[in-house]
Amino acid sequence: MTKNITAIYPGTFDPITSGHLDLVARAAQLYSDIIIAVAANKTKTPLFSLAERVELAQSVTAEFSNVRVIGFDNLLVDCAKQHGARVILRGLRAVSDFEYEFQLAGMNRRLAPELETVFLTPAEQYEFISSSMIREIARLKGDVSCFVSPRVHKKLIEKFAELENGVSN
Repeated sequence: MTKNITAIYPGTFDPITSGHLDLVARAAQLYSDIIIAVAANKTKTPLFSLAERVELAQSVTAEFSNVRVIGFDNLLVDCAKQHGARVILRGLRAVSDFEYEFQLAGMNRRLAPELETVFLTPAEQYEFISSSMIREIARLKGDVSCFVSPRVHKKLIEKFAELENGVSN
């Protein structure tokens, strides 16, 4: 474990998937503290509210003593500095992710040269999982239980039932 280094793992996490949790588990072995930073991301229309996404991430990462979850709506580099992070964790599922992630890493380095971006790849069984794919399958009443935790699966079913019935939080 890299002593006294806090890493921040940003994302929308709408919802948090088994692939995300795989990266959290790997990072928790490498760094003394992990911050899962759930982005408000006003450019997207998330299925779950920021508060719901933070709560789901907290509930499925409770087993990790060195992981905490926050919500944020400012620049990632500012959030990282505010929370004492020195490393930005990013997941790479496929080559198609690389170009975008490389651009982000370059911009973050320009904005905050003291922060280092580290890329982790998920275990093979999680390479194809994305939150948007999970949402679409769940919306169409497909079974996503092998891609998310039981808690997230239950919340997906509940959320789509609410939307179907015209109920919203």
